[in-house]
Amino acid sequence: MRLRRVLLFMPGDDRRKIEKGVAARPDSIIMDLEDGVALNRKAEARAVIAQAVAELDFGPVEKVIRLNPVGSGLETDDLAAALPSGPDALMIPKVESAEQVEWVHRQTDRPLLLMIETAKGLINLKDIAATAGVAALCFGADDYTASIGGLRMHERDALNLLFARSTIAAHAAAFDLQAIDTPFVNLADEEALRAETRIILELGYAGKLAIHPRQIAPIIETFRPSPEEIDRAQRLVAAHDEHQAKGTGAFAFEGRMVDMPVIRAAYNILARAGSRPREQKTL
Repeated sequence: MRLRRVLLFMPGDDRRKIEKGVAARPDSIIMDLEDGVALNRKAEARAVIAQAVAELDFGPVEKVIRLNPVGSGLETDDLAAALPSGPDALMIPKVESAEQVEWVHRQTDRPLLLMIETAKGLINLKDIAATAGVAALCFGADDYTASIGGLRMHERDALNLLFARSTIAAHAAAFDLQAIDTPFVNLADEEALRAETRIILELGYAGKLAIHPRQIAPIIETFRPSPEEIDRAQRLVAAHDEHQAKGTGAFAFEGRMVDMPVIRAAYNILARAGSRPREQKTL
């Protein structure tokens, strides 16, 4: 599974900002055709993105294009411009039904990153997550809060958004997808960004959306396990493999009994470090 700890939005009609985003080296860069682009600049944004994908050296950075919502009347032209340019993945905003995802999947085999941004999208999540082609479920907190008639109280977001975040994380895990959290909009408060990233890490999220290059390092540093955590996870997995070869299930490791949930946690640490793929399904 591809490492997506931080996914950086850049407006699709601004080549300079796309170049700046690529140079900042997030795991993924999302070239936006939706909210980041005015209605009268959609056509220009399609052309700018297509040219950028063709000409820029993205290196290891995943090339993602965010379309306009299915049903907006803009999505057909978006796809016609996006697919020939060769993106690595597509993001679909404001997904509310499996049929919307199926419509896009019939036209491309690119991985699909789905934005869950409304109450309807949340309650239909089981069918949406089960649709072919889906790679990740991404939470959009502002649109979701507006859809339920709520208020975002950023100092209480951990509580106010807990149900939606947990629901998305659970469905992502159930269908072997990645859960990606909403952007943090206060660019001046790095401490709060790190704290929120730690919360969603503990909820089971694989990554977080970003809106400025300065957010990349704090997010990645929060998701990256410490050298001590990586070393212990590697030794634990090695011990597990050795005991499995001997036909032993649970075993003692550094004075503690170890069973499969502990091994799965070790695999998750190594996956976040980029050291070893998740292997939960084989355990």
